[in-house]
Amino acid sequence: MPGTAPDAHVRLALHPLHPSAVVATLTGSKLHTARATLTSEGFRPAGDDTMLLVRIDHEEPYYANIAADLLRDAGIPVDITDQLQEEIATEWTWAHHPMTWLDRDEIRLVSAEAQKIHDDIAAGYLTIHQHAHDGHTTVAVGTYQHANSVHLHGQDHLRVVSGTYDTPKGAIADFERLYGDAIRTGPAPATETEQQAAQALAALSAGPAARNAPVEPQATTERVPVYAADPGDHEALLDKFLEEQDEWEKYRTWEDSTAVANHESLTLRAVFDHDAEGRGTKWTFAAYETPVSDRLWHGTATASTPTAIVSALLDAMATENAWGSGLSPTAPEAAITEATSPLADADWKHTVDGRYITWKTPGPQEGGVQFDTFAAQKADGPLPSWTIWGGHAVHQPAWALQLSAKAPAVLVQYLAFEMAEGQGTRLVRPAADGPALRTAQAPPTVAASPPAALPGRSR
Repeated sequence: MPGTAPDAHVRLALHPLHPSAVVATLTGSKLHTARATLTSEGFRPAGDDTMLLVRIDHEEPYYANIAADLLRDAGIPVDITDQLQEEIATEWTWAHHPMTWLDRDEIRLVSAEAQKIHDDIAAGYLTIHQHAHDGHTTVAVGTYQHANSVHLHGQDHLRVVSGTYDTPKGAIADFERLYGDAIRTGPAPATETEQQAAQALAALSAGPAARNAPVEPQATTERVPVYAADPGDHEALLDKFLEEQDEWEKYRTWEDSTAVANHESLTLRAVFDHDAEGRGTKWTFAAYETPVSDRLWHGTATASTPTAIVSALLDAMATENAWGSGLSPTAPEAAITEATSPLADADWKHTVDGRYITWKTPGPQEGGVQFDTFAAQKADGPLPSWTIWGGHAVHQPAWALQLSAKAPAVLVQYLAFEMAEGQGTRLVRPAADGPALRTAQAPPTVAASPPAALPGRSR
């Protein structure tokens, strides 16, 4: 250790906009050691005197603390803001991490490998040739520069290398054998977590340069059918619903990330995951005949689902329609016709393909409603009977809301009407080379007013 401290000082603070990112502000004339130390823990330059740590596993406080210890060992003074210090000191676990057999340190190792894959793709070291959705998550095939080709499985902090190949040809051939018609060219669309990370880095690094940069066109919003709308603010939707429905109350669970909205009868429930993002499950719904009986029906909605769609389901649950009769195991045609009548009235395309009955939008944006006759015959089975989605296809949706076999037909009708008639907004950011880019950030979507034929619903 040198006899005197280097002419450098580092201040670590939480990013003003990105919830877990950490900003390092450097002062002094000899910053080489400080920059190198911060770089070793994942910080990236965002200006002459600023570095930024952004991760897709939200572990920035943990790695910032390691960086602080290394800086102090090198004799460089470090200040940590109270807010960041609180995050560093907070012990937490992944509430719904699928690898339940791992302890906290082992989970960090998995996340670190996923972060490396993400960084390699962003830096161009790993080129993604194709991607697909395997029914549960995103899979992809790619090739490292001057190295092996790989199969990837999962998204964000759960992405892992699932297979290694000597040549791109062999990797692609095996990928096409495994996933067939679900394959799409190039990398998958960025997840919400990846978009937020990119925006955090861009917002901070653009600071000094932006003053000398040419003025770019401003982002605008456009009106679109609700199934093509941006997700909106789900937190605000939950708060608004509870404010308007006196018979519902909010409870927090032992998990900080989870809240439960209960009907006073204790027979209706909506579980809300504050941390869920993208195609992760944000809402879980359930109805019971009595507080101690088995479920009548249940459903889920992803975090990317437009709020107007979720609002339609919540409105239906706030009426007697939530306890209505569901489809019988034989799925009578009359009940299906009743549930999807708004789609027929709007001239949606109706097809039957084996076990699936599908209604798809006639417009340029893509979305649909699908009924699984096989799942409907197994009322207590794990497969959803109803899938309502927006995006490319039902097996690779941008968002999805799913319901079990016994969901009341009139409740499905609420959702079908919203799909057929509802409107929302989507944020459009002009690209530098001309075409507009759609982003995942937007104001809450706007629902259409339902017709008189749907009883019990009000706005």
